[in-house]
Amino acid sequence: MTIQRRGPWQVTGTREVYHNPWIRVREDQVIRPNGTLGIYGVIETTPAVGVVAVTPDHLVHLVGQYRYTMDEYSWEIVTGYSARGEDLLAGAARELREETGLVAQQWTPLGDCHISNSVTDQRGYLYLAQDLVAGQATPDETEELAVKTVPLAEALRQAQASEIQQAFSLVGLYRAWHHLHCPTG
Repeated sequence: MTIQRRGPWQVTGTREVYHNPWIRVREDQVIRPNGTLGIYGVIETTPAVGVVAVTPDHLVHLVGQYRYTMDEYSWEIVTGYSARGEDLLAGAARELREETGLVAQQWTPLGDCHISNSVTDQRGYLYLAQDLVAGQATPDETEELAVKTVPLAEALRQAQASEIQQAFSLVGLYRAWHHLHCPTG
């Protein structure tokens, strides 16, 4: 038996449980850090991209949509998946164009973050999009989207009040605010 180490965990085997074009679910047979046997379920995904699209007067474009897993309507920054092998910035630009019709002339990376690191390996990459040019949105066939603009300060108030709840959006909004208001630190 080959044992692979993952930090203090030991993996003694793995099996694919499910896959589709967006995710793969695997189950690892493990020896936990305390020495007991168990399983650890992992959801593997392609990278996520998030875009905080901001106008010169600091209005941010938010996208509203029903989120099936939560059975709730959610207001978020522009988010989506980067296709396998796709440049991350190109994926962010594609998602911005598809969801809002906007094309950005200026892009600033806002770093990356773990989306939900207890069950998924997904890493999200955030961008600030500025110098926006309006166009026609072309959402995916699975998306029924609404788009609105609010002052960035109002979006942050909504985040603080749990009116915006998606974690990727929270990170993106706060990082964009910090970039725009504290450019040296």
